[in-house]
Amino acid sequence: MTQLPGLILPAYFSYYKSPVKMVDSGDGGIKAWRLSVETGGWEPAGDLVGEILFAVGGEISSLTPEAFVQWTEHDRGYYLQGEGAVFALYKTVRAIEDVAAAERRALTAEERALAQGIRRRTFVMFEEQLQREGDPGADPTIAAP
Repeated sequence: MTQLPGLILPAYFSYYKSPVKMVDSGDGGIKAWRLSVETGGWEPAGDLVGEILFAVGGEISSLTPEAFVQWTEHDRGYYLQGEGAVFALYKTVRAIEDVAAAERRALTAEERALAQGIRRRTFVMFEEQLQREGDPGADPTIAAP
């Protein structure tokens, strides 16, 4: 874990409602990655480091690793389409949320726990696939219990 003045890496953020993670570059610097809603992969976001670190507030906020995983999977499930196990699980979460919305109510504790558990699982599955494809920003260990 890298420590810089006031920052412990890895660190997770919401930047204008987009998940961003900052990690140790290996040479004492910082690498930043922003979720691509087109691919579900990670785009280099080094240009955002200063803005995020010095302007936290408003549309920029710090996230826990769990909140980062949930936000990332929410966006992947909302923006991406495809076939296979991950996308079937995204549809399951959407169905849970759609039922609650149709009934004009919040998710029950059980529904919320189920959706969060599914999203932790899809995060790992998606990140492992990204690693196999060579995405340097992929890290399935963020969702580790």
